[in-house]
Amino acid sequence: MKIAMISEHASPLAALGGVDSGGQNVHVASLAAAIAAKGHEVRVYTRRDDPGLAERVPLGDGVTVVHVPAGPAEPVGKDGMLPYVPEFGRWLAADLAADPPDILHSHFWMSGLAALAAARELDLPVAHTYHALGAVKRRHQGADDTSPPERINAETMIGRNVDTVIATCGDEVTELLRMRVPRRRACVVPCGVDTDLFVPEPVAKSTPKPRRLVSVGRLVPRKGLDTVIEALCGIKDAELVVAGGPEPGELDRDPEVARLRAVAEAAGVASRVRFLGRVPRERVPELLRSAALTVCVPWYEPFGMVALESMACGVPVVASAVGGHKETVVNGVTGILVPPRHPAAVARAAKRLLDEPLQRTAYGIAAADRARSRYGWPRIAAETLAAYGRVLAARGRRPERRAS
Repeated sequence: MKIAMISEHASPLAALGGVDSGGQNVHVASLAAAIAAKGHEVRVYTRRDDPGLAERVPLGDGVTVVHVPAGPAEPVGKDGMLPYVPEFGRWLAADLAADPPDILHSHFWMSGLAALAAARELDLPVAHTYHALGAVKRRHQGADDTSPPERINAETMIGRNVDTVIATCGDEVTELLRMRVPRRRACVVPCGVDTDLFVPEPVAKSTPKPRRLVSVGRLVPRKGLDTVIEALCGIKDAELVVAGGPEPGELDRDPEVARLRAVAEAAGVASRVRFLGRVPRERVPELLRSAALTVCVPWYEPFGMVALESMACGVPVVASAVGGHKETVVNGVTGILVPPRHPAAVARAAKRLLDEPLQRTAYGIAAADRARSRYGWPRIAAETLAAYGRVLAARGRRPERRAS
């Protein structure tokens, strides 16, 4: 099968940790690689943001990243990218016409617009993954939401016109029903985790953990880091290590770091909060394993890959009971779910696990087992391919499998 993935702002080649670089980049890169490993051919189309980038860049066996010339060849924030989507769609249609795929899989709403435009010309089926919904973002961020005003209506149109929506959790399907996207059009395939990279610490090397809490992710307000910082007031002797955001040398010039440091000062815990800045992905497992537990408490979360990566490392999670967390984290088994924006609840949950090392170890074992058995990328790729297969069958198409 030939698959064209469209990920207009989230390149699988991008460095992680910036404002617009995070879970979607990882998801697209990992899903593409896992599907290719099953004998299929994947092209990932993303916008060229650097004039030095080659048009086509191999990304492992069976995966090629295609840089689409749409707008200036320089970084553009995703919320400023909509004017370039028509150009992206036209270039995409011309490229696909020369070598048509069996199916398009668009990631994020602007990719969906480009994919539908190209698919109409070529009569190609489209699967779509939102990664985040504008209606949810608007509900939680209000006037701070910087998304283009067209986003919510565009997402509704996409959901009603693609062949299938591949949602990452059940909460998303509920939101789609509110948007009057037919239930039959959606299926749930969660995000995955690299169970070769994110692995538990060997028993022979394990040592008693310090009272360290770790948070990993983009430094944006909705990730709830101020909640974690305020929770430290109720967790004696615990330290918080924060990974993500700018390069380490740029931390002192970052406005969100400045805001969070001010929160820590006001809470009287500044000496117990340490910002690392951007951490290379290959070092993230080591960082997670250095923690007694990971804290992931965003206001809302389309899926929540950090919680899953922590679980795969055998580190229990305190996570907000939102979005995909409610499905990945088994409350009282692999971690503890708490209400969002509730520092006291975070403090109680973290203190419970820090003060009970045997229970914490049991949670970590269960977490690693759940991550391996349910969320490994080979299984997620198989479920995604099954969704593609249902779409193609409904259209009366049966592509031949191509050898890897």
